[in-house]
Amino acid sequence: SMRQTLHTEIALDALNMAVERQRPAPGLIHHSDRGIQYAAEAYRSALARSGITPSMSRKGDCWDNAPMESFFHTLKTERVHHRVYATRDQARRDLFGYIEGFYNPRRLHSSLGYISPAEAERRAA
Repeated sequence: SMRQTLHTEIALDALNMAVERQRPAPGLIHHSDRGIQYAAEAYRSALARSGITPSMSRKGDCWDNAPMESFFHTLKTERVHHRVYATRDQARRDLFGYIEGFYNPRRLHSSLGYISPAEAERRAA
């Protein structure tokens, strides 16, 4: 369907951007929910080409992916619920700005010892 294709394209764009920026070593585990975009052949092929192993949540078990569930909760409560977007493009730009301008470089995370994700990456490199 058109909707499935759109969701797959968006997920593929995000995957390609992440692989290009982070250059993960083969063996990285990609955890996702059971969304159709992640089960799509094009998406699974892109994972395989990058040496990434897919791992899907069990049906009805959101705790499989607690870090991402936490991220989306934070994104919604700190940003999305306080905004009204006129267009998808406006929403996309605002969310990108929040993630790249605040969440990754400056937001402190208790699970990282009260440093930002960007600082955690620098220390791990």
